[in-house]
Amino acid sequence: MKILIDADGCPVVDIALACAKKRGVRVLLICDTAHELQRDGARTITVDKGADSADFYLVNQVDAGDIVVTQDYGLAAMALAKQAIALSQNGMRYTADNIDALLLARHTARRFRRGGGRLKGPAKRTKAQDEAFRKALCEILDTEE
Repeated sequence: MKILIDADGCPVVDIALACAKKRGVRVLLICDTAHELQRDGARTITVDKGADSADFYLVNQVDAGDIVVTQDYGLAAMALAKQAIALSQNGMRYTADNIDALLLARHTARRFRRGGGRLKGPAKRTKAQDEAFRKALCEILDTEE
């Protein structure tokens, strides 16, 4: 088992690394050239900048039982199709039961924006969201070992 993080703009990299280190789990950070980052305890893979280039690289590296951390519903759906565990940066586990509704909401929002509509952006990240992610990831790691 390994943890693959869609690291472009991911606010929970350090939390994931701390959980993984305690359990001896390998971590891969996948980012494009616009978001290069390095962290002790993780292997960083930098891919060319381009639409979804990091996502496609990540999905080609994931194996059944791996954990994928992403806020991208499309990437989460591809990870689920490969029998991986997909987790949002807020600690929500993507599942076969919720991914279709999330993808539909993303599609509907995109159509609204293309039609000239404006949506409010996400609220400022909270410590409660960080803790929810830490708790969810640690629970997954503890039950999957």
